[in-house]
Amino acid sequence: MSRLVILGAGGHGRSLIELLRALGGWEVLGVLDARPPAGPVLGVPVLGDEAALPALRAQGVTQAVVAIGDNAARLAAAARLRRLGFGFPALVHPSAILAGSATLAEGVVVLPRVVLGAQARVGGFAILNSGCIVEHDCVVGEGAHIGPGAVLPGHVTVGARAMLGAASCCLVGASVGADAVVGAGAAVVHPVAPGSRVAGVPARPLA
Repeated sequence: MSRLVILGAGGHGRSLIELLRALGGWEVLGVLDARPPAGPVLGVPVLGDEAALPALRAQGVTQAVVAIGDNAARLAAAARLRRLGFGFPALVHPSAILAGSATLAEGVVVLPRVVLGAQARVGGFAILNSGCIVEHDCVVGEGAHIGPGAVLPGHVTVGARAMLGAASCCLVGASVGADAVVGAGAAVVHPVAPGSRVAGVPARPLA
């Protein structure tokens, strides 16, 4: 059984504890957080904050999961852990459906009932949240987050660190720029500029 630690004790961290239990084959040694909770998280011990990581690495722990919801903060934390020598498995819930030609980079998290289509590519530390559909030939950038129930129907490009809200959808071939935010339930029918925030049907920039 492979050992790992989880950085992040919030809601995403709890989701990943459940995912790892569903997968089997992983021993979760504990969780760490900038503000460590007083007691265990879903029965998993709290090991403190990031200051505990060098000692864990010295004890032979080589794998970590970064369970931080904020996209930029998740990538920054991953960079810190990489410098300490940690690796990052891609984690796929057993209920997810992945095409054989789809590819996942390190640290990707695929939550329950996700569908990932043919030749879709998902960049490092991206989150495919519960029930989203990322169809054929889509590209999801590093650190992006595809929210629960969001639909990317094919040939959609999502830039690094972008966020697509729950139940949002895109036209075939749509593009969402890096660091952009698409509101929950929005329909993307025009390109979304990097760093912009859009919402509505059709999605329009927010003032």
